[in-house]
Amino acid sequence: MQGAHSVRSTRTEWIKVWDPFVRIFHWSLVGLFAFSYLTGDEWKSAHIVSGYLIAALLALRVVWGLIGTEHARFANFIHSPVTILAFLADTARLRAKRYLGHNPAGGAMVIALLLAITGIVSTGYMMTTDAFWGIKWVGETHEVLVNVTLGLIALHVAGVALASLEHRENLVRAMLNGWKRRR
Repeated sequence: MQGAHSVRSTRTEWIKVWDPFVRIFHWSLVGLFAFSYLTGDEWKSAHIVSGYLIAALLALRVVWGLIGTEHARFANFIHSPVTILAFLADTARLRAKRYLGHNPAGGAMVIALLLAITGIVSTGYMMTTDAFWGIKWVGETHEVLVNVTLGLIALHVAGVALASLEHRENLVRAMLNGWKRRR
């Protein structure tokens, strides 16, 4: 006769981390950036409208970063360069602390992407004005910022993949449904 076995419950407790605005902002920005990239030289009017929509999204995100939910607020995820570098060193050793919201590297990436895309929007707008129409450095800066942003996006995706593996959680799913494991 077999003895009784106790089975330890592995019930996972979930917590809502990403509010609907953050998730809609994120995926809207992904879609609009891709659309803008693909239409840049081919469909100018759509490209310009997309740029204005991105500008509106950025403005809303800045406001939400100041008054939004806990994990959306900049104060929750902006860290010192020393903290970011220490986090990256721990990540390289696969022993980085897990964060419910953005980790220090992720927070830095949010700021870098917001700044780069703001630069793209600003130079894009400048190119439509009489004062900057045909000015070479404006167009060149616009293109450089697009390429820098593509590099940042690649780093962002790699960071999300690495953090997902390191902490055994699907961060893409969390940005879709808003939920993460509490522990």
